[in-house]
Amino acid sequence: MKVPDRIVIDAKICAGKPCIRGTRLSVDFILELLASGWSYNQIQEEYEIEIEDILGVLQYAHMIIRDEEIFEIAP
Repeated sequence: MKVPDRIVIDAKICAGKPCIRGTRLSVDFILELLASGWSYNQIQEEYEIEIEDILGVLQYAHMIIRDEEIFEIAP
């Protein structure tokens, strides 16, 4: 899996959680804001990031879900 250019995974930054490059804003934090109803503009203004950063977060999340394997567990 190729990580989008705007996302970095580095053990020295946020304990290795995927983050927006050049920040300590984790992918899961930005997803939480979006799920809570924040608009792209609100996030951009509050955290001084670009729309491409938010789109990188969404692209990364999509890649994780797309590649997820589902295993049936018998009851």
